[in-house]
Amino acid sequence: MELKGIHHVSAITANAAGNFEFYTKTLGMRLIKKTVNQDDVSVYHLFYGDEIGTPGTELTFFELPRAARTHEGNNSISEISLRTASDAALEYWKKRFQEENVEHGEIEIRYNRKALPFRDFEGQRLVLISEENENGESGTPWKNSPVPAEFSILGLGPVSLTVPELEPTHKVLTDLLGFRREGSYLSKNHGQSEIIVYAAGKGGPGTEIHLEERKDLQRERLGRGGVHHVAFRTADQAELQEWIKKIENTKFINSGLVDRYYFKSLYFREPNGILFELATDGPGFTADEDLSQLGESLALPPFLEPRRSEIEGKLKPLETKVKKQ
Repeated sequence: MELKGIHHVSAITANAAGNFEFYTKTLGMRLIKKTVNQDDVSVYHLFYGDEIGTPGTELTFFELPRAARTHEGNNSISEISLRTASDAALEYWKKRFQEENVEHGEIEIRYNRKALPFRDFEGQRLVLISEENENGESGTPWKNSPVPAEFSILGLGPVSLTVPELEPTHKVLTDLLGFRREGSYLSKNHGQSEIIVYAAGKGGPGTEIHLEERKDLQRERLGRGGVHHVAFRTADQAELQEWIKKIENTKFINSGLVDRYYFKSLYFREPNGILFELATDGPGFTADEDLSQLGESLALPPFLEPRRSEIEGKLKPLETKVKKQ
């Protein structure tokens, strides 16, 4: 058994319409599925990715309309990174962010890669990284994106975790999940320990966890602009069942097999309280929609389809059809 890398990251928004506007029109990502939170069908669950919804490109959002802002801190998924093809792409994005009044920093170096930190309209912590000279897997640019293909977002990069005690999370990543410690780099926070880099599968930015120990922070209070969980890629349900057996032999309480229809999952919390998911690559997002129409209509898995009228009646309408180029 070997995890392939990051499958998706799920965050929280309080404004689905504003979220759709920012991630499709400002960042140029494709909405590949408009559905509901299967654990609370009264709210949207929006999935963004590349042209075809490739595993490892998916950034998702639960809409919680009354969510307070996140109070940033420890025991958290503290930053999401998104991959671009080249250093030149970061120059394009810096100019675009200036024109679009997107809060952003300066281009910097992180773990020998150029990076551009920024935030969305709700304060979500994001960073664009260049994968120039990298051999990782890349997504397929969305053909209807407002962003030129050569500068497009190609998928998820490293996911950053901030914890008060590094060792317990280190053991879960390495001893349980099979990540490798690849290296480290200096923290931007004076006096803090180095940030440790772990990789899975073939390695590369789309497989990495960056782990920072911070003993000076309070526990994060999650709300809008925060991250709910990170999911790691497994090949198929047969392999996921083996992971379930392995995790059940540990002390961690877990969800067992959960059928999300678009993929199968397992959830558990590591010792610092961060929610991990293992998710299969398939069946994928074309299981119930044609590729050309992904994200245009409310999609419901078969087990929720009988409740469509009830569910639609509680949702605020959200127009997501995009003009085709």
